[in-house]
Amino acid sequence: MSKPGGDFAFNSDSLYGTSDDNTYSGALSFMRRRYTKSLEGVDVVVSGIPYDVGTSNRAGTRFGPRAIRLASSHLAWGPQWPYDFDPFQRLAVTDWGDHDFSIGYTDRMVDAVTANTLGFFEAGCFPMTMGGDHFVTLPLLRAAAKHHGGKLSLIHFDAHTDTSKSDDLNHGTMFWHAMQEGLIDAERSIHMGIRIHTSWDDGFTKIGGWDAQRMSAEAIGQRIHEVVGDNKAYLTFDIDFLDPAYAPGTGTPVVGGPTTMQALDILMQLKGINLIGMDLVEVAPEHDVGETTSLAGASILYHVLHVLAQDRPVVAGAESKSSWQ
Repeated sequence: MSKPGGDFAFNSDSLYGTSDDNTYSGALSFMRRRYTKSLEGVDVVVSGIPYDVGTSNRAGTRFGPRAIRLASSHLAWGPQWPYDFDPFQRLAVTDWGDHDFSIGYTDRMVDAVTANTLGFFEAGCFPMTMGGDHFVTLPLLRAAAKHHGGKLSLIHFDAHTDTSKSDDLNHGTMFWHAMQEGLIDAERSIHMGIRIHTSWDDGFTKIGGWDAQRMSAEAIGQRIHEVVGDNKAYLTFDIDFLDPAYAPGTGTPVVGGPTTMQALDILMQLKGINLIGMDLVEVAPEHDVGETTSLAGASILYHVLHVLAQDRPVVAGAESKSSWQ
C-alpha cells in the first residue's frame, strides 16, 4: 500500500498491490510501479532504452518509453480484460528507469544495456524492456544468451523480419547479427505478421501478416508451441506488427496488419512457453494519434504481465488499493 499523498511510484511501501493514483497526476512510472534501482525481491524489472539511431525511416522512438509510461497510467487501476485477477498481487514489478548512455554512440548504448540487463538476469528478474528502435533487442539478447547459455528461441511479432544480411547495425539487421553470434536458434524461432518482400531463407518459421489474421489465435499459439517446444524463449514485439489503424505512431508502418485484439489474443496463447524476457519497441509518439500506439504498447506489456502471473499464487499481504474489486 502507499503512504498518504499519492505518487505510488515513490511512496509505496510494498512491491505489490495496485495504485489508486489519478490517471492525470502523479509520477509516471510504468503502471505506477515503484521507481527503484534495487532488484531485491523483484520478479519483473521494467526499463526503457530511449535510442533511435538505428532507425531507417521515421525517427522518434527515443520518446517511446516515456510515452508508454504515460499511457500506462490509464490502465493502472485494475486487471486487463479478460483476466479477473490483479497481477500485482502475484508479481513484484518495479520500474528501474531508463538505461543511461552517451548520445550518438551506438557501442556505448550496447555495452550499457548488455551490462545492466545481465545484472537483471543475475538478480533473478524477468526483464521487460521498452524501446527505442528495434536494434536495442541485440544487446538484450546478448545479455539473455550469456546468462542462460545456449541458443534462445525468438518469438518475433513484426511486419519485417529484421534479418537483413549486412554489417550495418540498425533496426533491420540485428537478428542476422544475433544468428551470427549464436544467440538464437533460428530453427526454433518464429516470425509473425511479416508483410513485406524479404528474404525468406533465414531459417525461422514464418506466419505472414495476412495469415496471422486468417488463422485463429489458438492455431497460431499451437504453432508457436510446436516451434519453440521447451526451449528458453525471448519475446520481442515491434508495434508495427499491428496495422497502422491501430498503431500509427511508429517509424515504418505497413498496412494490412492485425488488430490490437488479435495481438492480445495471440499473446494469451503463450501460457506454458518458457519465457525469460521480452521487449516492446518502435513506438514513436510524434507520429501517434490520441495516444493510440502508446496505449497499445502499454496494453501489450500489461497483458504479458497477466500471462506471467496467471499460475502464480497471491502473495500474502499483497494489498490492492484499486476500486476495481
